[in-house]
Amino acid sequence: MAYVNTLFNENFLEYASYVIKDRAIPHLDDGLKPVQRRILHSLLEMDDGKFHKVANIVGHTMQYHPHGDASIYSALVVLANKELFIDKQGNFGNILTGDEASAARYIECRATPLAKRMLHKPDITDYEPSYDGRRKEPVTFPAKFPVVLVLGAEGIAVGMSTKILPHNFIEVCEAVQSALRGEPFQIFPDFPGGGLVDVSGYDDGRGKILTRCRFDTKDEKRIVIRELPFGSTTESLTNSIEAAAKKNKVKIASINDYTAEDVEIEIRLPRGVYTKEVVDALYAFTECENSITVNLLVIKDGKPTTMTITEVIQYHAKRLVAILTQELELERAQLLDRLHARTLERIFVEERIYKRIEEQTTADAVTSEILIGFEPFRKEIRRQITDEDIERLLKIPIRRISRYDIERAKKEIAEINARLAQIKHHLANIVDYAYDYLGAVVDDYRSAYPRRTEIGSFDKVDARDAAVRTMSLRYDANTGYLGHAVSSGKELFKVSAYDRILVIRSKGTYSVIDVPEKLFVGKGMLSCGLADKDVLAKTVFSVVYQDDTTKHPYLKRTRIEQYIIDKGYDIAPDGSTVLALTTREGVVAHVKYRKKKNVRVLEEDFEVDDYLVKGVKALGVRLATREATSARFVARR
Repeated sequence: MAYVNTLFNENFLEYASYVIKDRAIPHLDDGLKPVQRRILHSLLEMDDGKFHKVANIVGHTMQYHPHGDASIYSALVVLANKELFIDKQGNFGNILTGDEASAARYIECRATPLAKRMLHKPDITDYEPSYDGRRKEPVTFPAKFPVVLVLGAEGIAVGMSTKILPHNFIEVCEAVQSALRGEPFQIFPDFPGGGLVDVSGYDDGRGKILTRCRFDTKDEKRIVIRELPFGSTTESLTNSIEAAAKKNKVKIASINDYTAEDVEIEIRLPRGVYTKEVVDALYAFTECENSITVNLLVIKDGKPTTMTITEVIQYHAKRLVAILTQELELERAQLLDRLHARTLERIFVEERIYKRIEEQTTADAVTSEILIGFEPFRKEIRRQITDEDIERLLKIPIRRISRYDIERAKKEIAEINARLAQIKHHLANIVDYAYDYLGAVVDDYRSAYPRRTEIGSFDKVDARDAAVRTMSLRYDANTGYLGHAVSSGKELFKVSAYDRILVIRSKGTYSVIDVPEKLFVGKGMLSCGLADKDVLAKTVFSVVYQDDTTKHPYLKRTRIEQYIIDKGYDIAPDGSTVLALTTREGVVAHVKYRKKKNVRVLEEDFEVDDYLVKGVKALGVRLATREATSARFVARR
């Protein structure tokens, strides 16, 4: 038992932590899962400007990724089809049709300029040992924009899951610009397949959205699907339409998929059916409309954290400032090193310090003479001269000294000083610099990343409302069976598979049920109708029942407004028998009494409308103190 406790308390927690942090959930800093990060790290390590076989990239990535090549290959194809960080060559499949990519040995890829510009900066990247300790891999990339919002993500971990929708790259960058200035911003999902999206339920990265395909309905006998809803392919969409048609939920004559570079699915309609009658059914019963629930869960500070889009944008605005500050300070340090080296070189050549070492015989003497030679120019030298500086000066070839261009050297030093002044200005105004940096990126890539999905407002089509009532609901009074599969008996009305009906049996029990295929409800069924709440709220049920003890007749009028599906209720009180029931108005209850001595009136009419409508649990009003034998409702004379 102690061993089992150890398994659960240690091993399971370690596994859960691994799946959450190192497999399924993207990191907030660079928006990538570990396998994606390792793929990009390999691409950037191997980058020489040319395309590399995907098989080679997969093999290189396996140095960092502890799993098999299949998972790396599939992750690379998915990431490449996002068309953000990977430039493709060859058949990488088709996200519109769902076609798979060619084998890894036949396709090639390389890192895009955007990946190098916005992700890659080894000098300020934190590294950690790979799984086997042989190499170093990035903890996260210093991403200069919220990658997680642009790529989107989906993953299931132990006890949690994430579903982040993709957003438009340009709109995300502009939102970060607004955050830098403290201005309000709002962004919504943008999908590669285009289509329409209703974001009324989208709560800043949480909640849900409705997404629809785009129909071309210019021809009233033909519907053409031009754009797909997010989460569907032409194959899955076509299959869903065919399945709905087989179940008689959608009326179509034929469907053909002509998709190539652009989506084109043609739906032809049968005789007597027009586009306006079919569109809602397509939304209700097929993948033409999808409802997607989202959950923005990321790894932040080593822990899974649920965030909003606003929080992610504001986080990355601050992170962009920090990254650009690091880059500028790094560049300044490199320029100061370069300026120091060029200054020493100019003085060394221009002042002929190299002549002082011609007759020196030891290394110490050479170093001493050089230091003495630089002494008069101490004010021009910004820091201490080191042994590395002297070693570099001594390696200058004689040919270079003889051809040394003093003016060119001074010009280079002036350029370095000018750049140092720029860096100083940028660091003093770092927020403005960050704003302008993103502005330049937006200008360069605006045409490459236009918005594809149109934002609109539409209500989700209820399947019950869109269902076409084509099935005949029949009741066989001889056998007591009710349903759309009953072949004998009387047809009551047309129904669909999504309808619900109210059935009142002979003994006064009633229930609301889904349309049955074949259900025994007993002989003498009193009533059956569609259970539409709005209709039922207006419908008055008039019942004449008889008390089983006294045999006296009672009249009850009620509405059935509340019910639980498949639960049985009584429309008349216990210990009574229903004699008649109707939903008609303007009728009278005709009651017959048993013949007895001194009883002259054997039949009597009662004006139904004169009685109040009460709750379904209320008792009826006694009509007479005599024994009733039968009752029926007849039209008022």
